[in-house]
Amino acid sequence: MFALRSVLVFFLAVLLLGPVLKLITNQYEKPTWVYLVDSSASVAEVIDSVGREKLNRDLNVSQQAINDLGYESKVLDLSGNEITNPVFNAPASDLNRGIQHVINQFEGRNLAGIVLVSDGIYNSGASPVYAPVRVPVYTLGVGDTTARVDLVLKNVAFNKVAYEGNKFPVRAQVLLQGITNQNVTVTISKDGKVVATVNKDSQSKSFLEFDFQLDASQKGIQRFDVSVKALGGETNLRNNATSIFIEVVEGKKKIVMIAPAPHPDIKALKAVVEKNSNYEFVVHIPGVAEAPADVLKPGAAELFIFHQVIDIAGKTTSLFQTLYKSNASVLLMIGSSSNLRQLASYQIPIQFESLGGQWDDVTPVVNSNFRDFSFSDNTNGIFARYPPADVPFGKFTWPVAANVLLYQRIGSVATDRPMLFTWPDNNRKVCVLIGEGIWRWRLSEFSDTGNTIAFDELFSKLVQYLSTLEDKRKFRSFPLQNEFSDSEPVVIESQVYNDLFELIYGNTIKLEVRHESGVVSNYSYVISPGSARYRIGGLKEGVYRFTASTVVNDKTETVSGQFLVRAQNLEAQNLTADFGLLRTLAQQTGGKFYRADQVNQLATDLQQTKAASLIHTEETFNQLINLKWVFFLLLALISAEWFIRKYLGGY
Repeated sequence: MFALRSVLVFFLAVLLLGPVLKLITNQYEKPTWVYLVDSSASVAEVIDSVGREKLNRDLNVSQQAINDLGYESKVLDLSGNEITNPVFNAPASDLNRGIQHVINQFEGRNLAGIVLVSDGIYNSGASPVYAPVRVPVYTLGVGDTTARVDLVLKNVAFNKVAYEGNKFPVRAQVLLQGITNQNVTVTISKDGKVVATVNKDSQSKSFLEFDFQLDASQKGIQRFDVSVKALGGETNLRNNATSIFIEVVEGKKKIVMIAPAPHPDIKALKAVVEKNSNYEFVVHIPGVAEAPADVLKPGAAELFIFHQVIDIAGKTTSLFQTLYKSNASVLLMIGSSSNLRQLASYQIPIQFESLGGQWDDVTPVVNSNFRDFSFSDNTNGIFARYPPADVPFGKFTWPVAANVLLYQRIGSVATDRPMLFTWPDNNRKVCVLIGEGIWRWRLSEFSDTGNTIAFDELFSKLVQYLSTLEDKRKFRSFPLQNEFSDSEPVVIESQVYNDLFELIYGNTIKLEVRHESGVVSNYSYVISPGSARYRIGGLKEGVYRFTASTVVNDKTETVSGQFLVRAQNLEAQNLTADFGLLRTLAQQTGGKFYRADQVNQLATDLQQTKAASLIHTEETFNQLINLKWVFFLLLALISAEWFIRKYLGGY
């Protein structure tokens, strides 16, 4: 009993010291093999259903052999989705993206390797040969490598926008496979009537170009069918024809930039505006680049942009006085050469408190409450990495009615001072950009991401917003884009406003969609705060015109528009398997190439490949007093002493 009491007291004394136990837990992650299947339609074109079923069975056997060794295996398609039995109907093949999906999905995990099942044909994205891959890629070639007699309408180059009454160029590029000394004919038709034909002798060439000049005689989206006349021996005729769609418009909108001197910011804005073929960007720099006199008159342009307004040298002041009073919208860019003292005297309602010539370095912050147009979700993250622009130091006043697009961030502090803002002025819009050096933003984004999407989106939408007359209609209905693929739904958005031009909901929208062939479909839906868009799926290729109507204040309002649906025919362009690419990919990554009839050898080699499990070690610390077994041990000691004393009569 003394011993029991001693042990109990000892343990209690130890627990008073608060001892901590260190627990180490090891978890073993099995190696994973990923079967990446190119389930594109080009495979189904050359392999019949029996062959595809045999391929699926062979892959299942190979996968089971891997599982029997204690490994894990998964079957994915090029989109990164897990599949059981591949269905070869994908409209495009992007092998590089498929491999990167696997690499990203298994980042930090025990990926032993990738088995790529493909015909080696990619018609989307970059070549997989030039992408870095950290695991071996074993390639299984399927399909037919036999060269066929084939005329391929490889590409049709054209301008998407033409102007009514003008001619526009079209260039058809034809690839010749297994053809020599043949007469090749390319025709262009509209509404079933041939409008142009060109013949060429192929001689011994493998590539021919056919040039056309077509008339833009009718306004709207026009469809033209381009086709290559089939030759004897051709087995694949699906790549002999395609359709192009030209938007015929009345004329370009003029955007006029007026500046006292050249500046990189002008080049940055010009690059954005000229991406839209509906705009004509004109630069006027006195003594450097003189614009025609008729462009520098009120009403000659939809938008005037004044750089370094009001310029200290006074080179553009007279033009500003004339054009600022016109009905055209204006974008005013305030920079280091602007005379800040004279802004108010020229009816620009901005006044700076400090005029000492000091400047702040600021980065832009998107105003989440701006509603006139939207930004992409990741825009603020991209803007946060932009180099700072130069803005005048200190506080300033701006119009109360202004809508702020961008605020200023100084260092890591987001301020309430606007950097880019607009306000209505009668029937036009006035916009002010405070600061210069935005050209650095575009270069920085390209350096970080390889593109300039965020910068271009901001200023292209801003230019479109400013150059568009204010829409006072109480009912608006429009497609989210002018062109859709037949593999995606067409999305129509509708908006209804009250007399105060506030969005209202609950209206029933009736929608009539008419295909160019005359087929009409009718739809009806009710708009709500979370459902202002209507999706229409399953539309075939062609030009569609739609009419949307609803009742506002007991009056029927109607809106019309058009959009086009384009068919994807990438998989029919080339049906000759490229095993050379698969061999190169396997060799570069440390894998091996197999033909479809060697799938059993693939399974054997994978079984012989040693892949170790990955050990994940986790350390945890826990106080000894928190362990349940300690409590029960102490309870057992106390109970044992009590029982013995009762039993021996020592109580």
